[in-house]
Amino acid sequence: MAYYIDLFSPETYKAFEAHGCNISGFRERHRSAAQNVRPGDKFICYVTGFSRWVGVLEVLEGPFTDQTPIFYSSNDPFIVRFRVRPIVWLPLEKGIPISHDEVWQKLSFTAGLPPGSMRWTAMVRQSLRRLQDSDGAFLEDLLKRHEQSGESFPIDAKLAARVALHRVKRPDREVDVTVPERAAEEESEDEVAPPAVRESTRIQALLAKVGAEMGFQIWVPQVDRSRVLEEWPQGKEKLLERLPLSYDEATMKTIEQIDVLWVKGHSIRRAFEVEHTTSVYSGLLRMADLLALQPNLAIKLHIVAPSSRRDKVLRELRRPVFKLIQPRPLAEQCTYLSYESVQEIAQNPHLRHLSETVLEEYEEECEP
Repeated sequence: MAYYIDLFSPETYKAFEAHGCNISGFRERHRSAAQNVRPGDKFICYVTGFSRWVGVLEVLEGPFTDQTPIFYSSNDPFIVRFRVRPIVWLPLEKGIPISHDEVWQKLSFTAGLPPGSMRWTAMVRQSLRRLQDSDGAFLEDLLKRHEQSGESFPIDAKLAARVALHRVKRPDREVDVTVPERAAEEESEDEVAPPAVRESTRIQALLAKVGAEMGFQIWVPQVDRSRVLEEWPQGKEKLLERLPLSYDEATMKTIEQIDVLWVKGHSIRRAFEVEHTTSVYSGLLRMADLLALQPNLAIKLHIVAPSSRRDKVLRELRRPVFKLIQPRPLAEQCTYLSYESVQEIAQNPHLRHLSETVLEEYEEECEP
């Protein structure tokens, strides 16, 4: 018997409850990991945004494919499914925060970290990550005990407001979005300290270097080149002088401003925006502009930001302007990568032999 993490957004948590708590679903990209799960294994459930452990599910059957909408009103992406039996399922207000001292000091990936550290978030980056048996058994026992005790952990009103969902009816479907409070909008790019800017340049250079090692041609905006080459002197001969693309002028000007592009032949394979501002808007807006100009463009997009900005990036992807882009939301094509993940990838000694798909082990998606 093995333990696996099962991630829920506030929306999919509610959808799981509404449909009887007996089917847990995952994206197509998780199919390979799903094949490792056996009947009798257990899912330890975690709600993103609220950062709480809420349940234990025993796997009865699966994986199987079912496209019947459960977790999303239409175009449900969670089609790789398991039939499960809830051993424990807690209301959100009784879910156990990962920051709770009893949890923080016991889990292998949080014990010893200072309060407020974000280094543990790699463990809850994707569903179906296998937990250490000791972690899984501890969380199962803890959740069972808290179900019996009935203890609650009040949800901060500001946190609840940040993750609150608002349903928007479209002609083709209903979409859940977040609407940030005004206070969050008043953060300014002017607040960024020079060290933060320098760190973003180092990450930009690392992304360029990683792509070059994997065999891609690299594009960095002309305005950034001198700073990037200070961090990556060997890159002078590896940067493209012009993009080998043939889009209209507006599209080309938008593409040319993206922080890092990995190019193969005449196509862009990956696009990265490195966010160092508190608002994290500029990169998201540039990605949205690109998709608005070229709705059918099949490029994998990534927002790269410090772990401390993780929740902000994923929250912003749920804003109406990004969720209502046609023909599909920005979040379906754009994922989050942490600075720490980029640094870890760059340190891999076998980098030149790796495929770009290694990014999938580190990226995080914004749940619908």
